[in-house]
Amino acid sequence: MAKGFRNPNLNRARPLGYWIGLAAVFMLVFFSYLTMSRTNSMRIPVGGPSEFVKHVERNPICDLSNNKSDICEANGDVRIIGKDIRMVFVAPQSIDIKENDSWTIKPYARKWDEGSGARVRPVTLKLVYGHPEDKPCSINHTVPAMVFAIGGWSGTNYFHDFVDVLVPLFETAHPFGGEVQFLIANMDPQFMNKYKLFFKKLSRYDFIGYDNDDRIHCFQHVTLGLRCTSTDDFQMEPSKSPHGYTMFHFANFMRSVFSLEREYPVNLKDAGQSKKPKLMIITRINTRKFMNVEEILNLAQEVGYEVVITEGDSDLSKFSRIVNSCDVLMGVHGSALTNMVFLPTNGVVIQVVPWGNLDWIAGHYFREPAKQMKLNYLEYSINEEETTLTELYPRDHAVFKDPMSLHPQNANWETFSRIFLKEQNVRLDVKRFKPFLEHALQILGEQQ
Repeated sequence: MAKGFRNPNLNRARPLGYWIGLAAVFMLVFFSYLTMSRTNSMRIPVGGPSEFVKHVERNPICDLSNNKSDICEANGDVRIIGKDIRMVFVAPQSIDIKENDSWTIKPYARKWDEGSGARVRPVTLKLVYGHPEDKPCSINHTVPAMVFAIGGWSGTNYFHDFVDVLVPLFETAHPFGGEVQFLIANMDPQFMNKYKLFFKKLSRYDFIGYDNDDRIHCFQHVTLGLRCTSTDDFQMEPSKSPHGYTMFHFANFMRSVFSLEREYPVNLKDAGQSKKPKLMIITRINTRKFMNVEEILNLAQEVGYEVVITEGDSDLSKFSRIVNSCDVLMGVHGSALTNMVFLPTNGVVIQVVPWGNLDWIAGHYFREPAKQMKLNYLEYSINEEETTLTELYPRDHAVFKDPMSLHPQNANWETFSRIFLKEQNVRLDVKRFKPFLEHALQILGEQQ
C-alpha cells in the first residue's frame, strides 16, 4: 500500500461471521501448535545426552524396530547392577509408571542372527517408583553410561568385530566427545586388548566389565544397546544419523585412532618414475587362498607396482600402518578386506570374487562400503577354470551347472558355505586379471 493512501473500508463494521471465522482460525492454530509440541517431546532422541534431556518426557524410550539392534535411552536416577542380576533400574521424575514398564534386550548389534544372540546375555531395563534401601549407590558417575556387549561373533571373525561392535559403537558413542562411561557385557580381554586404542579414542574413562562387577553404579543418563542407522553390514545411512555419519567418517576415525599419516595415495603425476604405487596382496591361510601367489607377484611387478604380500597381523597398530602405506589392496572375498578402512582416501580396492554367483555377497559386504569410504572399487569374478572346485566336483555337477541352486535361499547355509567358502581356492588367470591391475594404475594416475 502506498504511503499516505488510506483504505476507506477499514472503519466499516465487520459482520458476525467474520469474527466467528477469525476465532476458528485462532483455535485451529492453537491446537496445531499444542499437538506439534507434544509430538516433538515424544520423539526418540538420537543425539548426545544434552539432546536427550531436552526432548524426553516419556522415560525411558526404547526403539525395538531396527532388525539389527535394539536401543534404549533413559534419563533420571539410573542405577546399574551387573554380575548375575544384569538390571538397569530407572527412577524417573513426574511420569506414570505401569507394572510392565520394563524392556529386556541383548545389547549386541546383530539381533536378527539367532546364532550370535545365543552368545549374548540379556539385560533388563526397568522403571521403578523409587530405589529400595538395598540398592544404594556404590559409585556416583558424572558422565553418561553406555551398556553394550562384545559377545556374538565378535572375537571369532575380524569382519564381525567391525560390523557388530566397532561401527555401531562409533555411531552411538562418538557424539559424546569422549565423555561417556562404557559398561561392557560378555567382555573378551583379548578383544579389548586388540582394540584398546579404539575404545580409548571414544571414551576418556576406563571401561567397566559388566559381568563380574556387583557394585551399584549410578548415572543420570544411560544408553543400553548400540545404534545402527543401516540395515546392511559395514554401512551407515547418513539420512538416519543425527550427525550425518557415513563410512567415510568412520574410516577417517580409524586412521586417527592409529595415527596413520597418509591421507591420499601416491600422486603419480608428481612422483613420475621415481616412486611406484604400492600394491598389497592379502593371501589367506586356509580357505579361498591364492594357489599361484608367485605368478601374481611377477605380474604386479611387471605392470609397475611395488608389492607387499601378507596374511594379515593381529597387531593392528603395526598392520594398519602397512595397509595405509599402500595405494591398492587386493584379495579374495573374506574378512581380511575389512582392512580397507586403513587405506588412504581415493585408494583402490580389488575384490576377487570366488566361483558360485557370489556377486551379491561381494556387493553387500565390500562393494558398497568401499564406495562410502570414498575408495575406488574394482571387482574381478573368477571363472570355473580358476577355481579348485574343478578338482572336487565333475563339470556336470550343480556347482558348475546351477550354482544358485546351492545358495542359502534354495538349499541351506551349511551346504553353501561348505562348497563355495570353505572348499574353494583360487588359481588366478594372470592374463585375464592383468587389465584390472592396469586399470587400478590408471585410476591412481588420474588422482589430483
